[in-house]
Amino acid sequence: MGDVLAGNHAVWEFDSDSVLIRFARGMRTPRLWNVLGARRIPFEALSVVDLSAGRRDAVVLEAVPRPGADPLMEAAAGQLRAVCDPYRLVVPGDRAAQAREFADRLRERLGPEADETAERFLVPVAEPPLQLKAYDARVGFDGSAVSFQWSRTGATGTKWKAGDQRYPLSELAGIEWRSPEGPGGHLRLIRRDDTGADSRPDHDLATAVFGTGYGAVHESLPFAAAVLAGLRVRTPVASVPAPRTDERLQHLSELHSAGLLTDAEYSALRDRFATGLSEA
Repeated sequence: MGDVLAGNHAVWEFDSDSVLIRFARGMRTPRLWNVLGARRIPFEALSVVDLSAGRRDAVVLEAVPRPGADPLMEAAAGQLRAVCDPYRLVVPGDRAAQAREFADRLRERLGPEADETAERFLVPVAEPPLQLKAYDARVGFDGSAVSFQWSRTGATGTKWKAGDQRYPLSELAGIEWRSPEGPGGHLRLIRRDDTGADSRPDHDLATAVFGTGYGAVHESLPFAAAVLAGLRVRTPVASVPAPRTDERLQHLSELHSAGLLTDAEYSALRDRFATGLSEA
C-alpha cells in the first residue's frame, strides 16, 4: 500500500532507491512536464517533503530538492511557476489519506545529508545533442561545446557582423537562464574570460535572446539544464551565477508563506543558503 500516488497530470511511484515521477501527456498538462515525460529522483536528492491544503479539498504534495542535486531546478533558480514545478503534485481530496501516507514514507527515506548541498548532480537531464531556437539565434549543444548561429532577421548588427560563435565547455564557468515568461528572457553563457563582454543580452555574443514564440520554458530550460550538467562534469566550479542564491532564498520565503515549509524547515534551509551566499 502507498507505493503509487496519482495526482493531476502525474503519478509518483516508489522504487527501491528513488521516486519515479511519470508525467501524463495531454493538452492540460504543463508543456514542460510533457517534455520531461518521466523523472527518476533519488531519495538522496531530496531535502524536504511537505503536504498542504490545496483548492477544492485537494492536497498538494511538494518535495524540495537539495541545492546542487538537480540541474533543471538549479538552472530554473526559483523562476518556475508553481503549476510547472515538477516536484509539486496536486492530489484530489478523496486521496488525501493516501497522499499523507505517501509523504510520510518519502520523509522516512530522507538521509542525514538532506540538509547539505549535494556535491554532484543526482538527477539526470536530457542528453545532447540538443537544439534550441531563440529569437536571434539557433543554439546547439553537442556535449562538448555550445554554438550560436545568428538569425538574419532577429540578431542585432553586432551579432550578425561578428559571425556565428562556438564556445567549448572548457571556456565556460556557468550559465544564466532568464525565463521567457518574464522581461528580458535569455540564455547567457558565463565565460571564464569575459573581458569586454557586453552586458546587453542582444549584443552579448554568448547570449541568445528569447521572445514571443522563441525559447519557451519547456524548450529552453531543459537545454540550459543539459549545458549546466555538462559543465559540472568537466569542472566543479560550473554553476549558475551567485546572485541566484538570493532568488532561492526568496523562493524559500514564498514556500514558507504558503505553508509548504514549517518554521523549523524554513529556518534551517534559509541559514544554509545564507551561509553559502556569504562564502561565495
